[in-house]
Amino acid sequence: MTAEAPQQTDQPPPLKRRITGPLLFMFILGDVLGAGIYALMGKLSGEVGGVLWAPLVLALLLALLTAGSYAELVTKYPKAGGAAVFAERAFKQPLVSFLVGFSMLAAGVTSAAGLALAFSGDYLTTFAPVPAEPAALVFLVLIGCLNARGISESLKSNVVMTCIEVTGLVIVVVTVAVMLGRGGGDVSRIGQFPDGANPALAILGGAIIAYYSFVGFETSANVVEEIRDPSRVYPRALFGALVAAGVVYALVGVASAIALPDSELAESSGPLLAVVSATGVGVPDWLFSAIALVAVANGALLTMIMASRLTYGMAQEGLLPGALAKVLPNRRTPWAAIVATTVVAMMLTLVGELQTLAETVVLLLLFVFISTNVSVLVLRRDTVEHDHFRVWTVVPVLGVASCVLLLTQQSGQVWMYAGILLAVGAVLHLVAKWSTRRATE
Repeated sequence: MTAEAPQQTDQPPPLKRRITGPLLFMFILGDVLGAGIYALMGKLSGEVGGVLWAPLVLALLLALLTAGSYAELVTKYPKAGGAAVFAERAFKQPLVSFLVGFSMLAAGVTSAAGLALAFSGDYLTTFAPVPAEPAALVFLVLIGCLNARGISESLKSNVVMTCIEVTGLVIVVVTVAVMLGRGGGDVSRIGQFPDGANPALAILGGAIIAYYSFVGFETSANVVEEIRDPSRVYPRALFGALVAAGVVYALVGVASAIALPDSELAESSGPLLAVVSATGVGVPDWLFSAIALVAVANGALLTMIMASRLTYGMAQEGLLPGALAKVLPNRRTPWAAIVATTVVAMMLTLVGELQTLAETVVLLLLFVFISTNVSVLVLRRDTVEHDHFRVWTVVPVLGVASCVLLLTQQSGQVWMYAGILLAVGAVLHLVAKWSTRRATE
């Protein structure tokens, strides 16, 4: 892979370029790191036993393939919009662009539902013994209210939130290291699979769950117009953030397996809290639970902000019913889109469980990533005047193959969830087109 120095263009950028390399690194790291690993380590242990690090490393490698395609397309076309814009340029089919955009929207809402369930588990019951489903519903309502009030997440606040999330993961690794120093824990567990499991299939199945912990990097495509020297800065920050997250995740996976047997991890809805408690180091449960709740809540809030704004934008463009483009007169926030996405997320918390919802998010994003990897190859014949990052041709090819491989491992229930969501999107799209035709007649 190579990146060349960008040439100056005659037209000034429409947005002020304030995002430096370190800020972009923290922005991407904050999007990737945190909520998924806090919620899913227990589910992952059910697949691979104590070999938690292996599917995390595999998921990192698979994510890097698609990240290579994003690096080329974002620096080649430095405009906000992401995968749907790339699909429109490559395929010139409005329906394909719509399905790519709606897949991202559906993945965001589904992810928020899963995070609501994670929030209402053991981390929350440390403070109050409340039923999980009602707590998840209340959590989503509160997120919706904050969203409607007008949330402005600056990059500086994102740095603070990311530091809090990283602190929690560092606590996991350090406390387990202290546990080992005292003669506790069991290092042999990091190589033990569940009884009767096929190691290769177990790691592949675990990678589907682990992949959820790496998604989020794709949203960085929407801030490219504000990045200084994107052809040089964006690839470095993107790959650096993913690798940093992968290293932290692998260390947390090793630490979790050492501290607890997989049977105990799998039973916990707050697995990292269980790990820290098992070390006996003396970190208060309330402190670690608070850190975990911050990580999960921040992830859910950012996800719902993205989903509601994407819904609003698609409604404005006539891709979804125009009613979803209504805004509050004073706050100027898209209240109709916020209500719609919040209601859908609440419904998903009632019919799905955390692992299924996480796998549904992965399945929906795999379609988006396949589109992006193919777009790289299709758009190779399209030249631009400025120099940009160029990924090796084999990378998007392997990216498509890896996405297809992960799709083949998804369960029928996950396909059903994704199919229903996309079917709802198709119906809404047809309603929007019908309304537009009636208005022009």
